[in-house]
This record gives sequence, structure tokens and C-alpha cells, in this order.
Amino acid sequence: MSELKKLREKIDEIDLKILELLNKRAEIVLDVGKAKKSNNLNIHSPEREREILNRLREANPGPFPNNALKLIYEEILSASLSLQQKLKVAYLGPSATFTHLAACRRFGSSTEYLPESTIKAVFDAVYRGKAQYGVVPVENSTEGVVNYTLDMFIDSDLQIADEIMLEISHNLLSKTGKKEDIKKIYSHPQPRAQCREWLEKNCPGIPIIEEMSTAAAARRAAKDSSAAAVASELAASVYNLKFVEKGIEDYKTNYTRFLVIAKESPKRTGRDRTSIMFSVKDKPGALYLILRPFARHKINLTKIESRPSKRKAWEYIFFVDMEGHVEDKAVRKAIKDVKKECLYFKVLGSYPAAE
Repeated sequence: MSELKKLREKIDEIDLKILELLNKRAEIVLDVGKAKKSNNLNIHSPEREREILNRLREANPGPFPNNALKLIYEEILSASLSLQQKLKVAYLGPSATFTHLAACRRFGSSTEYLPESTIKAVFDAVYRGKAQYGVVPVENSTEGVVNYTLDMFIDSDLQIADEIMLEISHNLLSKTGKKEDIKKIYSHPQPRAQCREWLEKNCPGIPIIEEMSTAAAARRAAKDSSAAAVASELAASVYNLKFVEKGIEDYKTNYTRFLVIAKESPKRTGRDRTSIMFSVKDKPGALYLILRPFARHKINLTKIESRPSKRKAWEYIFFVDMEGHVEDKAVRKAIKDVKKECLYFKVLGSYPAAE
């Protein structure tokens, strides 16, 4: 026990040193903020944040794990930024949605989060300057794309500034936590689809009522002891619900990709993704002619999706994700060649690829 006491005393000493260093760092951060303002520079610098995280990860000798180091420093960076200027991030709400969770993972707990009722409202909040960033879902590994998010880019001038990949686990929640009490289930269409097999097997005949979000479903269930909701662990905590069953998603490798939208895209990091949208001329081989320059310049396309343009019957807009940044020579050349074959072309942004 005396040895354990000595070891704990050493940890206490180290903790005090860490605290002292954090406050010294904060003092320098305040000076950095003043320097930025005097030079009319943006307070928030995502490139600098990523540079810090990458440098620490490469320098870390262990045994402290890199994943935990990243989470700790993301909170340090979030708190440091709040000392200079409070960052505002809009997201598809209400509170405790998976989009809220994704936003918190990216921007930390010191950020001010603004819940919006629709994806369009998130875009509007960023466009009007109510928030510096917005977070919206764009696709799920099980159920595919969120079409409404793609449609918003057709008329929006906002850019993609980042992407977040979040592992999704759904739970069946209720006030009592008892399966026999459930007479109806509230769910957003996406999680309902991701849990279809489990719900059919374990809750046959129980009506499922559509809600705007997982958090809205949880909020409804919190007011009705005969109802349950398909929602996150965060929603269980926020709305004081009990677990009927954890992890009810049909596929355990279930991820949702979220986009961070802003008025500008970040600079090249060396591990980037670029998103574009275009419409093609109505002629044989049109799509082949569009895709050929990417193959010629050895650019890997990671996604291609089509949506009705809503401007003309049977006219489609194609959305494409590719590896690389618009500042890369190969990407720049490919885009130049692609534009020649398009009726309409738009770069939606180049941004760091999610790990």
C-alpha cells in the first residue's frame, strides 16, 4: 500500500504540471488571438488544428494510445478557440441526434451548438452567418445517401469543409425499459431501415411511427410509457430513458458519413477528398466521356450518385467524390477536361478525408 501511495503521489505531481502547462498554453493562445485580430486573420484555423494533431500523433512514443491523445487534444483545441472566439456550429437537431454527436466529436465541448429543424435550415444558418459551420448527414453504409443533403448543394454556394465518419449503434429505449409495455415505436426512417430485421423479429405487429429525428423520437417516448424509440445512448441520457435493448442495428459495421459545410473549403493537407457535381449532354457515351479523364489522370473515384435536377424532366445531376485536392495537378487537369463535356459543373469543395 505504501508503494501504491507513492505512485499516486507521482501521478498527482504530473497532473499539477499538466495543469500548469495547459494554463501557460492558454496564455499564449490569447496572444495568438490578438495577433490574428490585428492582422485581420480568421480566428479559427482548421489547417493549424490538423497540423497539431498529426505532429503529436507522429511524435507519440506510447504507451498512451493515439486515439485517446487525439480526443484529448481536440478538447484542448476547442477550449483554446473559445478563449479567442466562441465557435458556432449548426446541426440537424434537436439535441442528442447522431448529427449532434458527430458535431461534438469534431468541434469539442467548448463550441456553441445550434440545433436546426431541417437540413435546409442548417444550410441557411451558415449562409446567413448565424454559424461558422454546419453539420449534416450525407450517407449511411447500410442505407445509402441522404438525398435531401445532395439536393441542397444544387442551389447553394456553400462548400464542403470537412467530413466526419461516425459508427452508429441504435438502441430501443422507453420510460420503463420493459418490452411488454411497448404499444408503439417512434423512429426516423433511416434508423428504422437500419434496424428493419431486428424490429420485424422482436417487435412484430407493433406500429412504427415516423419522426423527424432520433432525438425527436426519444422525446416523444419520454412522454408516453406505452411508447419506445429507436435512438442513441446520448438520447437515453438526455431524455431519461431506459434501455429495452442495446445495439439493435442489423449490421454491426454501421457508419454514417456527415459533411461539415462552410463558406470556404480548407487548404490542401495531402490526404484530401474532392466533391463535384455536374450534368451531362444528352448523347451516347456521355457519362463515359466524363469519367475517362479521371482514369487517364489516375484519380480514384470513391463515389458516384445521380439525382433528378428538378429543373427539367429526365435531366440528372451527378455527384462524384474523388481522392485528392483541387490544388493537386492531376485533379486540376482532370477537372479541366471534364468541364468540356458538361452542361453544368460545380466543385463542392476539397477537404480532409476522414480517417
